[in-house]
Amino acid sequence: MIDVLVAGGGPAGLATAIWCSQAGLSVVAAEPRSFPIDKACGEGLMPGALPRLAALGVDVAGLAGHPLRGIRYLDAGHRADAPFRHGNGLGVRRLELHAALSARAVRRGIEVLPLRVASFVQDESGVTAACGTAADGTAACEVRARYLVAADGLHSPIRRSLGLDPASARPARYGLRRHYRIAPWTDMVEVYWSGDCEAYVTPVSEDIVGVAVLGASRGDLDSRLAAFPDLLKRLQGADYASGVRGAGPLRQDVRCRVAGRVLLVGDAAGYLDALTGEGIGAALAQAEVLAASLAAGRPADYERSWRRVTRKGWTLTSGLLWSRHQRLLGPRIVPAAARLPWLFGTIVNQVAWA
Repeated sequence: MIDVLVAGGGPAGLATAIWCSQAGLSVVAAEPRSFPIDKACGEGLMPGALPRLAALGVDVAGLAGHPLRGIRYLDAGHRADAPFRHGNGLGVRRLELHAALSARAVRRGIEVLPLRVASFVQDESGVTAACGTAADGTAACEVRARYLVAADGLHSPIRRSLGLDPASARPARYGLRRHYRIAPWTDMVEVYWSGDCEAYVTPVSEDIVGVAVLGASRGDLDSRLAAFPDLLKRLQGADYASGVRGAGPLRQDVRCRVAGRVLLVGDAAGYLDALTGEGIGAALAQAEVLAASLAAGRPADYERSWRRVTRKGWTLTSGLLWSRHQRLLGPRIVPAAARLPWLFGTIVNQVAWA
């Protein structure tokens, strides 16, 4: 019997597997998709995420990306800059990041089964998982582990099977992302605000920027970009460097992160919104404390540790999201940031190092 089976081989799953391996635990991951795996995301690593990647053994300096100096908010008449105060972040393609984590997992000798966890049962001493193909779910093998970690994404089937999804009537938001082949015009992540949606521009190389649009609408990307004429002027004539990928609904409330011998990490553990861009950093922090809890033989400690490492980002994102949905407050977010740059900068840096 192995110590840990990780269901999901995205960044959160691989980071968890690597942390567990470095803590002396035997670990296997199950992921049916071919590596590297792409996903709709903003692709900006906040400064606080970089030391955690380095601690995992990832060569951060070797990642092909673009330095990020801070966050910029823009609307039709205002601009507010919040430089990072203690080092740069990094814009990096999701594929590049995933490839680096995958290579590190290989160097650690972590086995990745090309299967998904189709079902599982747990008892007092462990979890027995039936692993099958993504296409038909036919059980190809059974894996017995002391613990099962669900890193199977925003709409986690494992979380759903445990009954941890409470009913929610909160406004749904969706995201779409595409890359454009154009030299970045800034070394900041730009957030354009308009109506009920935002457009995020992240430089990810010397000749590519990623553009993601978040909002309540589920329309196509081009129609949603029409709300941002200044950004469209920047992108005019640029070739597409990728197709469009989407995600949503983004908000996922979760009752708890520990259910017996099953633990949730990353997006599967609950998600608010991409509004503040700390997703990867939060997943890396969660993976670290999860592995520490299992290595200590105290899985129940993970719930408290999860809340500790996510509290700051969760609180700030929740507050900003609430303001975004207020008819009177929403249009005043960027003007307020422009009038109070010290406050805007403090908030951004709190998230950047969460």
